[in-house]
Amino acid sequence: MAFERESDDGERGGRGGRGGPLAGVRVVELAGIGPGPFAAMLLGDLGADVVRVDRPEPSPLGIEPAYDVAGRNKRSVVVDLKSPGGPGLVLDLAARADLLIEGYRPGVAERLGVGPEACLARNPALVYGRMTGWGQHGPLAARAGHDIGYTAVSGALGLVAPATVDGPPALPANLLGDYAGGSLYLVVGLLAALHHARATGTGQVVDAAIVDGAAHLTAVLQGLLAGGRWQERRGVNLLDGGAPFYAVYPAADGGHLAVGALEPQFYAEFARLLELGPDAPGQWETARWPELRARIAARFATRPRDAWEAVFAGSDACVEPVLTMRQAHAHPHLASRATYVEADGVTQPAPAPRFSATPGALRRPPARPGADTAEVAADWGLPGLTDPTAV
Repeated sequence: MAFERESDDGERGGRGGRGGPLAGVRVVELAGIGPGPFAAMLLGDLGADVVRVDRPEPSPLGIEPAYDVAGRNKRSVVVDLKSPGGPGLVLDLAARADLLIEGYRPGVAERLGVGPEACLARNPALVYGRMTGWGQHGPLAARAGHDIGYTAVSGALGLVAPATVDGPPALPANLLGDYAGGSLYLVVGLLAALHHARATGTGQVVDAAIVDGAAHLTAVLQGLLAGGRWQERRGVNLLDGGAPFYAVYPAADGGHLAVGALEPQFYAEFARLLELGPDAPGQWETARWPELRARIAARFATRPRDAWEAVFAGSDACVEPVLTMRQAHAHPHLASRATYVEADGVTQPAPAPRFSATPGALRRPPARPGADTAEVAADWGLPGLTDPTAV
C-alpha cells in the first residue's frame, strides 16, 4: 500500500481535515531521539498536523529517513536554533500550535530561547510537553541516561524475570521505559492538558519523566507487594514466570510457547491438550510446582512449536507461539486485523487504537529533514521559514 495523502483542504494547516480524531490539532516537535519522536508519531497517526523542527546536522542515530517509522505522519522544517533568527522561528511556530514536544536536558530549551516561559508568552494556550528520563528536577535531573537506567531506578526493570531465577533481569529492548513509561505518558499528559486548555484558554507545562511513568506502571504490583501477595525475588511470582502455568517453554525445534492458563477452566483445557496425565500435580499445589514445571517442559520438548500451535488452535488453553517481529507480520489474526501494514516497502504497525468514526491513517511517509519547509511556511503562515539566513 501507499501512504494515503489527505486532500488539500484536509491538510492545509491541519484544520478540519479528515484523518483521525486529532485532525485540526497542530503539534511542534523539536527533533530528538527515542520517546519524544514516538509520541509525536502517535499524535500524527491520530490525525494531528505534526511539524518536526530538525537541526541542520544529521540525526546522531544515522537511520535512513525512509526507514524511520517514528517519522511518519509528520512534516519537517530545518531550523538552526543557534543562529540569530532560529529561536524566533520556533516561537512563531509555537504561537500557531496547540502542542509542543521537546526532549532536551533540563535548562537547555531555556538557554536556546525556546523554553516554556518564552513559548507560553507567545501562546498562552500552548501545551508544552517536556520528555526526559529523570524529569525536570531531582538529584539526577541533569545526568545523562537511557531506558535501561531509568527503568532500573524506577523498580520496573527488576520485575522482568530472567531465564534462571538467580540471573540478572532480562532486557525488554527499550519498550518498557522509552515508549511505555515515556511516550505514552507524555501523550496522555498532552491530551489531558489540551482538553484543559480548550476549556479554559490556559496552557501549561507537562513534565513527562520516564522514571515517573515506569514507576506508575507498577501500581497494581505495588499494591500486591504491600499486601504480601508479591515477592521481590524475580521469577517466583504468579505473573513473572514463577507459576508453571504462566511461563514460557521451549519446543523441540527451539521455538517457544507462551502459556497463560491462569483460571481453573483454562488450566484444565491446557492440561488436557498437553496430556499432562491424571497423576500430574494440581494447579495450585505450590509445593509441587517444580515437578509440574518439569512435566510441562518435558511435554513441550516432544514436538516442534508449530505442532503445538496446531494442538492448541481454537482452544481456551491460553497457549500462543512466541514470534519474532517478522513472524508476527504474517500471523493470521494480526493479518486479518491489518495490525501490520506495508507502506512504501516498509512493514510497520498500523495506527492504534482504532476509532469507529475518525480512524487514523498513514497519511505521510517518514519526513525527510527540511523537505516540507515551503509547504509548512504556506500552511502555517510563516514566510520566514523559507529565509535561508534563519536556518
